[in-house]
Amino acid sequence: MSARILVVEDDVALRELLTFHLLQAGFKVSEAENADQAWAKVAEADLVVLDWMLPDQSGVDWLKRYRLQQGGELKPVLMLTARASEMDKVAGFESGADDYLCKPFSAAELVARLRALLRRTQVSSCHEVGELRVDEGQGLATLRGERLLLTRREFDLLVFLAAHPGRVFSRTELLDRVWGEDFLGTERTVDQHIAQLRALIGHPYIETVRGRGYRLVRPDASGL
Repeated sequence: MSARILVVEDDVALRELLTFHLLQAGFKVSEAENADQAWAKVAEADLVVLDWMLPDQSGVDWLKRYRLQQGGELKPVLMLTARASEMDKVAGFESGADDYLCKPFSAAELVARLRALLRRTQVSSCHEVGELRVDEGQGLATLRGERLLLTRREFDLLVFLAAHPGRVFSRTELLDRVWGEDFLGTERTVDQHIAQLRALIGHPYIETVRGRGYRLVRPDASGL
């Protein structure tokens, strides 16, 4: 089944060009010209192509709100922007973007990045550690049967740790494996996300191994 791409872009000519190339690549496409329309259509999409500069709300602000408030499956988001500075890229990723593409770009690169994102996010795998259950395919994490409301990056971090229970990862390793080698943030980003996860799932699940990093364990198996 073809993936459904939501293109959120206020420039009519660019939006039509993006839609043309995505249809040619075999995707199904819906369009939104502003943040308000994006809210109405995001539930039906598999992936969102989001412009930074929208007329009613910035793409960064829309994405932050979406990551915090959405109640369905977590959708991957590729952000499009003419902003190419290091600080802008950090802001884009920190808001929850899964990938970041600077204008101008080629249609071939856009399609390749979208396919890579879909491969990464559509793998169906479920991990259980104690009463914690993380389902990659559904984009869902539960603790004792109760859904955890996570941002995209929090979910990705939890998936990675749950896929390797008991194994210690340094902050640098987590940055490379979860955020990607091109991420421009610092190790403090990992600490912040670990703290946020602990606030949601409880301290016993995530251990700090002094001088080495973090690991996920069952609360009754900290000696792993």
